[in-house]
Amino acid sequence: MNRFVKFIFLLFVIAGCRPGVSGDKGVVVARVYDDYLYESDLRGVVPGNISTLDSIAFVKNYTDQWIKTRLMIRQAEKNLTGRQLNFDKQLEDYKNSLIIYQYETELVRQKLDTVVTDEEIEKYYQEHLSDFELKENIVKVQYVIIDKQPELEDRFTALFKLPDSLMTDSLEFYGKRYAKSYFLDTAYWFRFDDLLTIIPIETYNQELFLKGHRFIRLSDGRFVYLLKFVSFRIKNDISPLDFKRNDIRDIIINKKKVALIKNLRTDIYKQAILNKDFEVYYNE
Repeated sequence: MNRFVKFIFLLFVIAGCRPGVSGDKGVVVARVYDDYLYESDLRGVVPGNISTLDSIAFVKNYTDQWIKTRLMIRQAEKNLTGRQLNFDKQLEDYKNSLIIYQYETELVRQKLDTVVTDEEIEKYYQEHLSDFELKENIVKVQYVIIDKQPELEDRFTALFKLPDSLMTDSLEFYGKRYAKSYFLDTAYWFRFDDLLTIIPIETYNQELFLKGHRFIRLSDGRFVYLLKFVSFRIKNDISPLDFKRNDIRDIIINKKKVALIKNLRTDIYKQAILNKDFEVYYNE
């Protein structure tokens, strides 16, 4: 008796069930009418990284679901007509779709050119500007979050007043040493709503707030938040290219994928015509 059969026998003992009989396919675990569930059917479904008790619970649940499914199938077969039970065409169509999908997926994996140049992105952006209308406010910012200490606050406030050419490097230098958190990348666009999860800005009108503030200082019980708005775009404005660059790259790659598959199907059809691989037997 191998290890898995011993496990099944243990299941019967713990569950208080009568051990199944042995047949040509091995130990029978359950029966519904003339359908049988064998211990060999369970080998591939029981996870290998769970305890014995968990395995027993898993097998019991799997067996129960198998029984309920077979009972429903038997009930359906008794009450549906032969025509209603004929799924040959649907199964054939589904099989064919899976075969084609698998082949096209493999072709795309092997041959799709995923390199998208900046020129391609710029061209697509300019040709589809109306598609990039903003649905929310976005901002470019630089900020630091520091402990609530007057001397520290004064030092960082003075840094934000420096010319841009000096400010970023100075904030980087002191931010590494004294800030709890800081962000200085002026190429990155934040969704304004996302920024609110970092900086506790309170406003009932984002558009007016953005138009009326260049630098803000906020504080709570522990921290001081210093933030400079570098740039912003208001909802319904055209989105800047940098904000949509990755989306445009994905769009272009998907278009290449669609074109690759379309060309594949066209080439197969044309080659079949040349080879006389098919004939049509009807008069137009």
